[in-house]
Amino acid sequence: MEHEVFHVRDSRTLKAVAHPLRMRLLGELRSHGPATATELAVRLGESSGSTSYHLRQLARYGFVEEDHGQRDRRERRWRAIHRFTSWSDVETAATAGGREAAAFLRRRRLENLTADVENLERERDLWSQAWAEAAGMSDLVVRLSPATVASLYERVSAMLLEAAERDRDDPEARPVAVVLAAHPRREDSPPGRM
Repeated sequence: MEHEVFHVRDSRTLKAVAHPLRMRLLGELRSHGPATATELAVRLGESSGSTSYHLRQLARYGFVEEDHGQRDRRERRWRAIHRFTSWSDVETAATAGGREAAAFLRRRRLENLTADVENLERERDLWSQAWAEAAGMSDLVVRLSPATVASLYERVSAMLLEAAERDRDDPEARPVAVVLAAHPRREDSPPGRM
């Protein structure tokens, strides 16, 4: 991918990606590389007309583009332009549509996390002992400033990209969803560590 992060600056662009099928299409292209609308339709159980329309919408707003290294000039292959999408909640909160789109994207990420955890629990016996031991979650609660949280996001993202590059050719490597979430709590909130 040409760029690591697409920093969305306006609510219209954020709303364009805040659609269930568009998010799934973008996720497929980011995870599995270029594909045609027909290939994506088969993978996602959708019609090729629907995937084609939504891919064009993603292209219109700068999330995907036609793949210039196509295997066959007769097929129209699409690729993700960026590895990640980010936005400022403060900037997008300026409009009701922006607030709604950002909230939708956060809820969708939470749904994906829940599905990942449920899949792991269901399939735990299929994974090696090393994967069973490595997979999991933590809920450490610490006192941090907003600047420190922002710095942690940057540092952890850089470490993950470095680790992915290091493990790229490792036969034991698998796609791993790593979610970093930071939510401030009121002082009177109940303890959050198990």
